[in-house]
Amino acid sequence: MKSGERPKQMRGVRQESRRFRLLVIVAGFFLVSLTFVVISKPDSILSSLNGKLPVDQAPTSILIQQKVNSPPATALETSTDALRGDPRVVDDEADPRPQGFKGEEEESRVLSEPDATSGMTELTPDKDGSGRKSNEEVLGGGGDGEGKSKEDRGHGPEKHKVTLPTVSNYTIHDTEDTQNAKQDDTSNDQQGSKPLCDFSNFRANVCEMRGDVRVHPNAASIMFMEPGHSQRDELWKIKPYPRKGDEFCLSHITELTVKSSKVAPECSKYHDVPAVIFSLTGYTGNLFHDFTDVMVPLFTTASEFNGEVQFLITDMALWWTIKYHTVLEKLSKYPVIDFSKDGEVHCFKHVIVGLHAYMEFTIDSSKAPHNYSMVDFNRFMRGAYSLGRDSVTLLGEYPKVKPRLLIIKRHRTRMFLNLDEIIAMAEELGFEVVIDEANVSSDISKFAALVNTVDVMMGVHGAGLTNCVFLPQNATLIQIVPWGGLEWVSRTDFGNPAELMGLHYKQYSIGVHESSLTEQYPSDHEIFKNPISFHKKGFDFIRQTFMDKQNVKLDCKRFRPILLEALDNLNA
Repeated sequence: MKSGERPKQMRGVRQESRRFRLLVIVAGFFLVSLTFVVISKPDSILSSLNGKLPVDQAPTSILIQQKVNSPPATALETSTDALRGDPRVVDDEADPRPQGFKGEEEESRVLSEPDATSGMTELTPDKDGSGRKSNEEVLGGGGDGEGKSKEDRGHGPEKHKVTLPTVSNYTIHDTEDTQNAKQDDTSNDQQGSKPLCDFSNFRANVCEMRGDVRVHPNAASIMFMEPGHSQRDELWKIKPYPRKGDEFCLSHITELTVKSSKVAPECSKYHDVPAVIFSLTGYTGNLFHDFTDVMVPLFTTASEFNGEVQFLITDMALWWTIKYHTVLEKLSKYPVIDFSKDGEVHCFKHVIVGLHAYMEFTIDSSKAPHNYSMVDFNRFMRGAYSLGRDSVTLLGEYPKVKPRLLIIKRHRTRMFLNLDEIIAMAEELGFEVVIDEANVSSDISKFAALVNTVDVMMGVHGAGLTNCVFLPQNATLIQIVPWGGLEWVSRTDFGNPAELMGLHYKQYSIGVHESSLTEQYPSDHEIFKNPISFHKKGFDFIRQTFMDKQNVKLDCKRFRPILLEALDNLNA
């Protein structure tokens, strides 16, 4: 080896040694940095998921038991089970929705085969119905089973445990806004230990939060920001439409996540008024459901704010907001926000998700906020449409004034076959008779004004009777019940609500000889001997047979005493 080659080799070895040491240092620094990131900001690992974790990949730091609503019973236990709670018993004869929108028949076909996974999931309520879980229950613990329902003891539907995410890729920024004071830990103490949601009502689930609440439409989530000292750890799934348990209906409603959190997206828009979040899909488009599913619950939930409330609507139906803009503007001074098309992160101090609802077309004043009642709702509707008459005119005080009778005329199903005879009898008794078709696609304010001018309104069971909300106090509603054992549902849908609104109510069930079914079936057919027995065939049969294919030829002699009673009410 030449003497000049050894120094070159030594220099090469030293250079390789320095490169190796540099590589070790760089690798070590990288490992230390990665370790620091993992320990201090675990959510940064999940940034690529945009805050949405698949359930099977969620952290295992919390277990929440969820219950899927049981499917509807396949067998009818009583003669009225086919009707009890069925949302499609009453109907409209005209559909106000735009062309291309699924009509009721098409919608029924679509809803007849719901996705097995589309049912609403919810936290299983505990003994007090609050939906809260003890530590043992949250962690899958048992307990001795005292006070638990059959389902809790394992005799009902199987409960599913799922792991839920507790981290987020969002961080809170502490930038101050001098015009809109941000909520702090102190304001969140308003919530106290009260659960974020109440799932105890059989009709509707409602979540209510006071403090720092972030509404994030893009993520379909509402986050309650926990104070630093809070140990609250809640997550709820809610579909904000008051048809709890109706899988057909709820399969079309957007599911929202309500949860407590210490991390959330930064606020991009601040609000100084409370928020109410609800859906407009469901069965809206039917006049009865417009009121029983939305209008009455919305009044119950939002009227206490005197217009100082912001509505956020999921599953927006623009035509609906246009049709009922008068009512919406009376309840809220602010333009509605289309939840599904909004990219803001809205921050509120008070948020209500879902609407308070009770029985059909009814307010339970013992449970409603501020003890609101149907009398209040009736007064509100008259005020919203600036209707002049608050109460009927007593005939004794104005003997020359004729009482006005409005007959709701139908033109496809459940028609009066002898309308001229009915009009003649009513006029003979002293009524001024008004006939109208109650077409729901017409101007609702115009029809409301007409209804408010009458003293008595009558019609065959159907959605047109919903217009009784515009009647003045002490007016009379007369409902004609078609043949077929429909008395219970008729009273539930219109009789009870009418009386709770301060109206007089009369229910007249037609006899066999007054039904057009006598032209379709022999006189000794079981449908006349025992109509209740046909209820076990299900609602479709009931609707097609007793409602869609039946008209009424009123026995005026038999019906006459009903109108006389209505006159007596005006002489009181």
